[in-house]
Amino acid sequence: MSFDNRGPVTEADVEAFVQHLRNFSSGQLLRLSEHFRPEFIYVIENDIPMVLQELTTRRVIDYQKAQIYVDLEKRQDSTKAAETLVNDILAERQDAALGLWTCFFALRNRWAHPNLQGMVEEIIHNGDALLEEILLNESGYNLDQDIKVCWDEHKSILREQNQDTERKRPIEAQAQRNTRPWRLLGRAERVSLHATKRQAELERITLDRLFRWCFRSRHLPQSVMVSGVAGVGKTTLVQKFVFDWATGRHHQKFAFVFFFKFRELNDLGRTSLERLIQQEYPQLSDKLPRILREPKKLLFIFDGLDESNSDLDLSRNRSQELCSQAGDVKPVTMIVASLLKHTLLEGCSVLLTSRPNKLLYLETGILHRVVNIVGFLSRERERYFHNFFGDDVVANKALAYVRDSQVLYTLCYNPSYCWITCTALQPCFTFKTGRPEPLPRTMTQLFVSYLKHMLTYHSRQFSTSPDVREMMIKLGQLADYGLHNRTFVFDQNFLDAFNVDRSPFFTAFLVENIRGGGSASVVYSFVHLTVQEFFAAISHYLNFQEQNFNDAMSAALNNHGGEYEIFSRFLCGLSHHATRAPLEALLGKFSEVTTKRVIEWLANTDWKFFLSMDAGGRRKGTENKRKAVNVFHLLFEAHNSLLTRQAFAETAHVDFSELFLMPVDCIILAYVLGCCRQIACLNLDSCLIQVEGLHRLGPQLHKIRELSLRNNDLKDAAVKDIVCALKHSDCKLEILSLAKNAFTEPCCEDLSLALLENRTLWRLDLSKNKLQDQGLSYLLKAFGNPECEIRELVIQENSLSDASCENLCSALARNTSLQMLNLNGNYFTDRCHEKMCDLILNSPALNDIRLSLNQFSSETEEHLKQLENVREGLKIHF
Repeated sequence: MSFDNRGPVTEADVEAFVQHLRNFSSGQLLRLSEHFRPEFIYVIENDIPMVLQELTTRRVIDYQKAQIYVDLEKRQDSTKAAETLVNDILAERQDAALGLWTCFFALRNRWAHPNLQGMVEEIIHNGDALLEEILLNESGYNLDQDIKVCWDEHKSILREQNQDTERKRPIEAQAQRNTRPWRLLGRAERVSLHATKRQAELERITLDRLFRWCFRSRHLPQSVMVSGVAGVGKTTLVQKFVFDWATGRHHQKFAFVFFFKFRELNDLGRTSLERLIQQEYPQLSDKLPRILREPKKLLFIFDGLDESNSDLDLSRNRSQELCSQAGDVKPVTMIVASLLKHTLLEGCSVLLTSRPNKLLYLETGILHRVVNIVGFLSRERERYFHNFFGDDVVANKALAYVRDSQVLYTLCYNPSYCWITCTALQPCFTFKTGRPEPLPRTMTQLFVSYLKHMLTYHSRQFSTSPDVREMMIKLGQLADYGLHNRTFVFDQNFLDAFNVDRSPFFTAFLVENIRGGGSASVVYSFVHLTVQEFFAAISHYLNFQEQNFNDAMSAALNNHGGEYEIFSRFLCGLSHHATRAPLEALLGKFSEVTTKRVIEWLANTDWKFFLSMDAGGRRKGTENKRKAVNVFHLLFEAHNSLLTRQAFAETAHVDFSELFLMPVDCIILAYVLGCCRQIACLNLDSCLIQVEGLHRLGPQLHKIRELSLRNNDLKDAAVKDIVCALKHSDCKLEILSLAKNAFTEPCCEDLSLALLENRTLWRLDLSKNKLQDQGLSYLLKAFGNPECEIRELVIQENSLSDASCENLCSALARNTSLQMLNLNGNYFTDRCHEKMCDLILNSPALNDIRLSLNQFSSETEEHLKQLENVREGLKIHF
């Protein structure tokens, strides 16, 4: 009996799966079930009704018990209901756990949830090995006594270095202390992060499962990339990973973990892996040869690939330059490439972190797993605010205020921006009375508010210091130099070169770090890379220097690796007078020359080039589409509506299909659309915008003539925004595709009412949803209206049965506009033969009907095909 998940699951497969599970002892099955408890909860909370239906059908629980969990979901939330259900089942006899596993296996027929697929595949193909790995991750290895002594010392050092993962920002550390663990979305081996992102391909992975078995490749990954935007918590994540390993919480299968930061390796030049380890961990020097003899027990962590001053080249044409011995002297990135390609220490594991832009230029096929940190969801943002302010009343006021700004609230998915937002708003809600100042609307305005707060809050300390503007210039020039030369750690020589003196001002934005190794030294870095990028941008407005500005513009124009992406946004944002006004009140006038130059540069940036065809007549890939999105971000930060309107023609075609768009990207796109009177075409197919993203776009959807939203995991709640667009008094929508989403019958009534009012739409694609007969019956109230303007209607693959045929026949007999009707892939049978004939012959304008992939016999298909002879121009497709 095969467990191949490519075909439909039969009851024989289910029985074979049950027999497979019975090979485990009761204790082993309970151990495995406890291991998968987080996955159980996450999968169940995504669709509690479906799981409960399967559990009751297979008599794992009765209907009365199921109703308890339904009521619990209504009273509290789906997570609480899922947690309670899992707790109850695992607390019962072994048969209950066995029944839950059986239900998960059977659900694969109807549900492509990646975590569901992953845990079922793992217990089938890796169950015995998993039991061993669980034990190994808990207990680790039995090491020789002399190795164990340096192992204990190594762990002690890493615990000390990482015990406070936010030592730089104690307020943020306090606020994050009790928030939920990082949310990671993962991809399987040899699938790059920036490829098409379909919901069914995304898997949630918790921190302790980064090196878990991969169900697609069916092996344990040895190379993992953690990707995330600036400030989302990549460094904090790996520091937490190291701390948890050093304290024995997880991943004890690694006997030794070596943690490096690219920003601290930039000045090393050529070195060897041995020297790298000895410099960072001199206590291991004597035992290093023995430690390196067992590579499978080793994990190397390299944080901040985007901060490296040289590229990580994983292409085949550099293979001859790779290291084969730990003593080989090479550039740092070549050593990392050698570890990843296993020409050096074959069998070791590697964990990397980077901003997403670096992955666009990286051969990610060599990475076994790529995961993306998605940041805080709504509930976690709320928890963060409450932890930060420590007062529920104040926290609720601040949250309500932040929610008034879509941009600011969306930016708070990022922990660093959450901290900056709370820091900027803190005096408004804790030190003063009355309503605070207007909310920031852009990322630049958020950082302006943050800097203003820091300058104002520390004004007494600064008043005894030299001119604040002069200090800002010096610090900004240091930041700009570092950004241009990929330098993010500064020793005293750098500070002396830029005349940066230690002062209260200095300590507000730079933090002190102890560089490890045999000769420890003090170095400095900005509190966050994004703060360094902000200061670098400000420096050009406070002290315009022709050559420095030209160098910065040249670097931004040749921004192939994305290093200047955030800097460019700040530079454009500060060109807006209202944005920089709060700082000008404290620092004096900003350079008008810089403002003029930046606006000219932005006006000459052609976003359409990135979405145009290549020389072969093909659409450019996601890399170029992401560049176009980045241009939109620049326009948004500049907040110059006239400039934005000039950049767009009414004939503009915007195609972001297959590019993953986050909610903040949708807000930026909504701003751009808001500056225009109309847009010819917006293609967001497979962008995974989901309900939240569409809601951000909602107020501007009526301006688009052709809108495609295929494959975005849109559910019924999303129809509200579609309805508002269709009902808008100035609606310009002519072509609308909602295909391949998750719309069901309940949303159809509202959609029908909107279609009754609309007079612009002439093509509607609802294919591959779950409307069914009842949903179609609602829609036919609109399609049956003689004033309906729809000329082309696609309702392919919507589980329509023979019952819908009679309703279609009756409704469309009154429709004088419908010319094309696509009914492919439904459940029509020979029983509706007569009604289908009536539908074809009595629909006055119909000249094209598509009926393939239904359940007609060949005789019925042949008879229906002959109806083409009855009316000239009629085409019937099978």
